[in-house]
Amino acid sequence: MINIPDIKAFKKLRNELTGGRDPNRRSVCVCGGSACIATGSLGLIELFKNEFKDHGIEDEIDILVTGCHGFCEKGPLVVIRPEGIFYPMVKKENVPDIVRETIIKGNAIESLLYTDPMTDEKIVYEHDVPFYKKQKRLVLGNNGLIDPMVIKDYISVGGYGAFANALDSMTPDKVIEMVIDSGLKGRGGGGFLTGLKWKLCKNAKGEIKNIVCNADEGDPGAYMDRSILEGNPHSVIEGMLIGGLAITASMGYIYVRTEYPLAIQRLKLAIEQAREFGLIGNNIFGTDYSFDIEIREGSGAFVCGEETSLMHSIEGLSPEPSQRPPFPTESGLWGNPTNINNVETWAVIPLIIGKGSKYFASIGTETSKGTKIFSLVGKINNSGLVEVPMGISLGEIINGIGGGIPDGKKFKAVQTGGPSGGCIPASLMDIPVDYEKLAEVGSIMGSGGMVVMDEDTCVVDIAKYFLTFTNDESCGKCTSCRDGSESMLNILTRISEGKGKPEDIDLLIELGEAITDASQCGLGQTLSNPVLSTIKYFREEYNAHILDKKCPAHVCKELVNYSIDSEKCIGCGVCLRNCSVGAITGNIKEAHFIDSDKCTKCGICREVCKFNAVLVE
Repeated sequence: MINIPDIKAFKKLRNELTGGRDPNRRSVCVCGGSACIATGSLGLIELFKNEFKDHGIEDEIDILVTGCHGFCEKGPLVVIRPEGIFYPMVKKENVPDIVRETIIKGNAIESLLYTDPMTDEKIVYEHDVPFYKKQKRLVLGNNGLIDPMVIKDYISVGGYGAFANALDSMTPDKVIEMVIDSGLKGRGGGGFLTGLKWKLCKNAKGEIKNIVCNADEGDPGAYMDRSILEGNPHSVIEGMLIGGLAITASMGYIYVRTEYPLAIQRLKLAIEQAREFGLIGNNIFGTDYSFDIEIREGSGAFVCGEETSLMHSIEGLSPEPSQRPPFPTESGLWGNPTNINNVETWAVIPLIIGKGSKYFASIGTETSKGTKIFSLVGKINNSGLVEVPMGISLGEIINGIGGGIPDGKKFKAVQTGGPSGGCIPASLMDIPVDYEKLAEVGSIMGSGGMVVMDEDTCVVDIAKYFLTFTNDESCGKCTSCRDGSESMLNILTRISEGKGKPEDIDLLIELGEAITDASQCGLGQTLSNPVLSTIKYFREEYNAHILDKKCPAHVCKELVNYSIDSEKCIGCGVCLRNCSVGAITGNIKEAHFIDSDKCTKCGICREVCKFNAVLVE
């Protein structure tokens, strides 16, 4: 353990480390987030090192494995600093050229640069890439600059400074006051004022108090929390240390799903390093404050994202929600007052304490302060993690940052807030993204999922997809959620198969509203949003399924038929070879034919046809 006897000694060490990496020194930053690792980023590291040795420059340049840069679709990502030259989708065979041309000669390699899909412009520098240019990366800002497995890197960019100052010169009430003044709302989805929650917990009766980090991120397509834990785990630890100081807690738990092995690995290492530096343990830096952190791994139950279910899981009980009140701030883990916030909330706390509540409150809208991280996925050119100021419009995110819809397709809708969020149509793209406006149009902020849909998306199918997910993930405790969601799913399935009745739409609305009113936890209270919002904005599409027995988007298999246009088909045989059920017949260089009795409507023939000869009606 490193001997740091008091706060004064730690501040001295922090000052020595601040700016520890020479900003003018050449370095190759390789993204080490899960998405880039999956596409081969770690395999580039040894290649770079070998090239450095071959050119005799190994002592002149650093190689840095960082956290997630956010532009996950374009991995592996490599950034050459200090210039900030940005290379997406780097392959092993590109490494020698990058070293020779960029690192040694200082030239950007045009063929490796990012091409803006909106302008076809080649972009050299990372900060000029539209995906990054229109973001405000406060929580994610250090992800591309530090090695998440080196605590000194975090300290060198100011890490643990906010905690040291709070421990040295702030009372618990002063810390809470700053968080309240910042206007920070919980980023886990509920949107409750974080500082007020802390105040309620601190003032609750009980000698033992706990804090919990909810890292049970279960929304399909969402990975904000995972990337923070992988890319900057010390920011979460520092936030929890400040939170424990504020509510007089001595124990913190991080509940993270087992499906996040890299996040867990880096989190464990970060906790060990923080303990080695004396930041975690008894009588931290010689003060009366003691605080420890334990990791608890969940098994992937979506309902564990609900705070009372999560606490039951930590306690070893069945993960079912509890009736509230009492709220966790009054009676939580083992009956003790407990404060629960999600990963992003904890990670932003050091920023508020370090830069001040006024700084944070100056960003965003009157009622929704600061920035929010979204997982931007679906039918969009630039998918990945985006951090934007509250109040930015949906259109700015989708077109400005996301680069619009691929293949010239029309934008149809975006679903915000995960599987329980609503689908917002293209006509409302000018609305600002904040808690209040999203609720007004029938959606939610949620933890930050954002799924973009184009003209080929069927809203009935989308509603059915998300209802299938939430129905499977319901714990079954509430009759309204358990049976109500199944009833809604059965109706949606019937509609998608062309067996719907005109009265089904009103029945779905009635069921959805009843489930919302009667369910005990957030899962049941919001699971109807995908259905109710799509009916509200796309009722004519439901009518087409029910009255015309047609799926306008050509998605619902029972309502579409595949055929081949004999004038466009040249008889190349590609569709025939790819049909797994033998539904396509025909001779080479002659028009082919689809047997509708054998066709399973999988759509592979349409995907592989280069001549647009396969028709869907």
